[in-house]
Amino acid sequence: MLIAAALLGDNVNYFVGKFFSDFIKSKEKILFLKRSHIQQTEDFYEKHGGQTVIMARFVPIVRTVAPFVAGAGSMQYAKYITFCIVGAVLWVTGITSLGYFLGNNEWVKHNFEKVVLGIVAVSVLPMIFGFVKAKFSK
Repeated sequence: MLIAAALLGDNVNYFVGKFFSDFIKSKEKILFLKRSHIQQTEDFYEKHGGQTVIMARFVPIVRTVAPFVAGAGSMQYAKYITFCIVGAVLWVTGITSLGYFLGNNEWVKHNFEKVVLGIVAVSVLPMIFGFVKAKFSK
């Protein structure tokens, strides 16, 4: 059921992006989305392929935006859905298994706040590294 929910959410997001794709590309900026961000994401998809859909599943915020940009961009649905299924299965089984095995660990029980903050920090690190790298490469 969790895998189905993950797939449903991402597919809705993909098709919303696909539906609004022409509108988004015709504007310079809509809310937090800039045309340049869409282009950067498309370039990233071209460079790293569908693996991006899988990797995005494990990064907060990116997890929400990646399917939308894949739909608004040029990623074909057949390619997208394949990687989306793999990502959903890995994410749901990985996170559920981790919760199951760590849930009974005494250290985790007594330091739950630290564990949560650690998970958040680790999951945000790729975005921070990407931001810093982009700033210093200019």
